[in-house]
Amino acid sequence: FLDLCYCLNRTFYSLVSFLGSRLRQEDSPPRIIEHPSDLIVSKGEPATLNCKAEGRPTPTVEWYKDGERVETDRENPRSHRMLLPSGSLFFLRIVHGRRSKPDDGNYVCIARNYLGEAVSRNASLEVALLRDDFRQNPQDVVVAVGETASFECQPPRGHPEPTVFWRRDKTQLDLKDDRIMVRGGKLTISNTKKSDTGIYVCVASNMVGERESEKAQLSVYERPAFMQRPVNQVVLVDESVEFRCQVHGDPPPALRWKKEDVDVPRGRYDREDSLLRIKKASVSDQGTFTCVAENRVGKAEASAYLTIRGTDGYLSLCDQRQTSANSLLAKRRQQGEQFEEVGA
Repeated sequence: FLDLCYCLNRTFYSLVSFLGSRLRQEDSPPRIIEHPSDLIVSKGEPATLNCKAEGRPTPTVEWYKDGERVETDRENPRSHRMLLPSGSLFFLRIVHGRRSKPDDGNYVCIARNYLGEAVSRNASLEVALLRDDFRQNPQDVVVAVGETASFECQPPRGHPEPTVFWRRDKTQLDLKDDRIMVRGGKLTISNTKKSDTGIYVCVASNMVGERESEKAQLSVYERPAFMQRPVNQVVLVDESVEFRCQVHGDPPPALRWKKEDVDVPRGRYDREDSLLRIKKASVSDQGTFTCVAENRVGKAEASAYLTIRGTDGYLSLCDQRQTSANSLLAKRRQQGEQFEEVGA
């Protein structure tokens, strides 16, 4: 009987030992099946660094930042970092200040059981940034219709690097317009129109939000253009004579008169808006009179020749030639031929 009991006991212990050995053989060391990825997160926002591991027995997971173990809510209930059941690290909010940046860094998760450990790939957590002040603000621009206008700005420093776009009168510019080109912080508008006039703002944007530059005014003006030009005239001594000159432009051009490239003096000559009047012409008044129209974006000139006859109506040969030439010039103008105007 004793021998039988001894035999049964040995068989039982052998069976237990065999079953235990089978259980241990089914265990496995940890293996990372989901690695954390790099993150860029705005200050104060939640974030998650993922990590999943498998193994038998189920491995425990710990996180390390820049080589130091990360304290989570399991060690400190007041911590803003939570270790999730899956092994991921969850941030209730990203903490980031000028002096303290506790969440910014390089992270790894480590999974452990009695058979060993597995280490994930490194993942960086960076805090997004967009400062307030533009490094360069756009300046006011004045152009004439048809000219090219350019604005330049340098956006605030930021991470990720902010993208730049432009608004006119609070509406984003339509880049489908072939005349408009944005390259970096430079806005170029070619072949400008009056409708391009407005308030322009450079906008910098990243995941943090938007920043607006100071406002810049684009003024698109029109160069002076003649509606009525002065014409050549022949008068007798002591007769009165008038030259008329009408122009349009934006802003309205200022008018002045010159005789032989010298501004006509006040007193002898009456100047009234677009009219130049000589009450009693004398031989000394003979010559070329020029109407000069000028505004912020250009200048235009138109000339006429005044011929003075003596009381006998006689013209010198030189005067006859000059009068004939000027008459031909006036006739050609009346026939629609164009003559170059002086631009700014």
